[in-house]
Amino acid sequence: MKYIYSLAIIGSILLSSCNNEPTLQKYFVENTENKNFIALDLSPSILNIDATKLSAEQNTALKSFDKMNILAFKLNDKNKAEFEVERAKVNEILKDEKYQQLMKFGSGKEGASVSFVGSDEHIEEFVLFANKKENGFAVIRILGKDMNPTGIMTMMSVLQKANIDLEQLKPLQQLLEK
Repeated sequence: MKYIYSLAIIGSILLSSCNNEPTLQKYFVENTENKNFIALDLSPSILNIDATKLSAEQNTALKSFDKMNILAFKLNDKNKAEFEVERAKVNEILKDEKYQQLMKFGSGKEGASVSFVGSDEHIEEFVLFANKKENGFAVIRILGKDMNPTGIMTMMSVLQKANIDLEQLKPLQQLLEK
């Protein structure tokens, strides 16, 4: 009998711990196949960097970067109402306290914001959300391990040495062209 009670308690704990809150990860998964969205997953290999030519600090910054997920909504004359709904969903997700806003540019209808998940020295995810009323919006998740603001600045210097594989970015050109 104790066994059944133990299973019941464990089961109820597991069920109550499930989080039905919207997250960016769930949002990405739900919209990957939506025809109004362009979805890309990019690994550090897109940078085509010779690690032997990097400093120790640059190598550490590069190793902290795991992948980048991009989800972009391409606005057209037929999906303006859906654009407003989807943009509101992303704004609502980013209001969650786990997303700590670093910067914001422009207004709510047009502009960009940069947020992060984690602590100042152990950032798990950077989120860039940019929207423009003529083109649509894009959400970029930069995922990694123990990223920090200094490492991100170092990563910017690494990007200057990158030979980025532009072929992987072709789907985004559709969004920018209008």
